[in-house]
Amino acid sequence: MLFLILSIICSVTVGVLFKFSRNYNVSNTQIVASNYVFALVFCYLFFSPDLNAVGTTAPWGIYITIGVLLPSIFLFLAASIKHMGIVKTDAAQRLSLFIPILAAWLIFKENFNMLKIAALLVGFPALLLILAKPSQNTENKWVYPLAVLLGFGLIDILFKQIALNTRLPYTTSLFVVFGIALLIMVAAVIYELTISKVPLNIRNILFGGLVGIFNFGNILFYLKAHQAFVQNPSTVFAGMNMGVIIIGSLVGILIFKEKLTKMNFAGLFLALIAIILIVISQTI
Repeated sequence: MLFLILSIICSVTVGVLFKFSRNYNVSNTQIVASNYVFALVFCYLFFSPDLNAVGTTAPWGIYITIGVLLPSIFLFLAASIKHMGIVKTDAAQRLSLFIPILAAWLIFKENFNMLKIAALLVGFPALLLILAKPSQNTENKWVYPLAVLLGFGLIDILFKQIALNTRLPYTTSLFVVFGIALLIMVAAVIYELTISKVPLNIRNILFGGLVGIFNFGNILFYLKAHQAFVQNPSTVFAGMNMGVIIIGSLVGILIFKEKLTKMNFAGLFLALIAIILIVISQTI
């Protein structure tokens, strides 16, 4: 249970760091790039990836797609936290679990039971209620958490495809994906330096380092939690998604004084119900 709690804390802390960073003149591009430097180093130290096993048989198409999507969605995550807050962004990220569920049903023809259908029927209005905010300064800003939801959902589908590849350890694939993401972000930073004239700043690197540490910590402890609950993975699945929504909401409301309407609270409640239905559906 400790690993699961630590994973939840690390996940929420990433959002908190992006929330704090908006008080400074920072470049999210440089932060995300630095994040992958630290994530790569920790991935190499903790997982000892077998890079010799990576060859032409590796799913490079999936690697490259995830490598491009990950940093792109990370930037949308930062923008969503800035414009919509931690509460709504964390909820949108966790509700992204419905994307692979829909894919399993529509694309991979997985059998669906009534509980999964009920979860989807509850999940979609939950998302609409969570993102609803009659405020002029957030007009059209819902596109950011929506991009987070769709992006993380697609990434989840692709990572599941990597997990099915028995020729390569999952952690080795993760290292390769991080490497591709870093290359993408280095190119973005060079573009900023040369075209947009955004200078390198040590503050960005420090924020990026912290994001990288907690981002990797989230992955590490999540994997360890699955190892600890190997006979009951649904416990980890439920605990992680519900924990991030609840803790993220408390942090956003109590620490950052984010304003939520009754509709938003109703959406958060429905989101938790939807996750519970998904977990129960996987146990029968």
